[in-house]
Amino acid sequence: MDLELNERTVAITGGTDGLGLALARRLVAEGANVAVCGRNEQRLEIAQELLGPGALCVQADVTRASDCEMFIDVTLERFSRLDGVVNNAGAAIATPVATSSDEQWRDDYELKVLAALRISRASLEHLEAGGAIVNVLAISARTPPNGSTPTSASRAAGLAFTKALAHEVAPRGIRVNAVLIGLIESGQWVRRAATNQQSLDEYYLEATKNARIPLGRYGRAEEFADVATFLLSSRASYVTGVGLSVDGGLSPVI
Repeated sequence: MDLELNERTVAITGGTDGLGLALARRLVAEGANVAVCGRNEQRLEIAQELLGPGALCVQADVTRASDCEMFIDVTLERFSRLDGVVNNAGAAIATPVATSSDEQWRDDYELKVLAALRISRASLEHLEAGGAIVNVLAISARTPPNGSTPTSASRAAGLAFTKALAHEVAPRGIRVNAVLIGLIESGQWVRRAATNQQSLDEYYLEATKNARIPLGRYGRAEEFADVATFLLSSRASYVTGVGLSVDGGLSPVI
């Protein structure tokens, strides 16, 4: 099925590894112009090699308002149009409320909610009818487990933001949706495995063995990328304000 993404331009935050990079590679394969940003210079260089010279890889910290605006500006300078935005940057901070700090709450909210707000706000004047925004969240936005704050609270805020913005921009023909991931391989998992001095297979097995995922396994980054690519495409032209779970059936709610 032709997703009609050829020559369309998509900007992805947190696009230098894991889920964001998998999505960027999928979009490049569809013929899209892709811009990604990230903080780590080494991961940016690797992403550039994998995505090819046609992609734009930008060093930016989306917790800084000026960097959010800069990322969108340089994307427009390079490709002269903007058709899709993916707010993927984020890192999970999960700790019991009793032992959490104000700084942890501020940092998580800044990275996951305010960054998405700033990137979206900088993009809105450039998106036209048929444009799409995808916010990458987690199933904890709906079903927060024990000890999952502040990240589950930030994800819930991101889901509310998705719905509110979808209503706001629908008259312009712009769609806004969220992908709520379960246990899916990501750059964060790779780094945690290294910190724990485990192989990826060992880490994945430990992370999923007690999860009781109905499909019986963790998800692959490419499976997330397929769903996000669909939501960015014109094939999802009647889909907006939706939080779509990609979790192997793990979430207990629909």
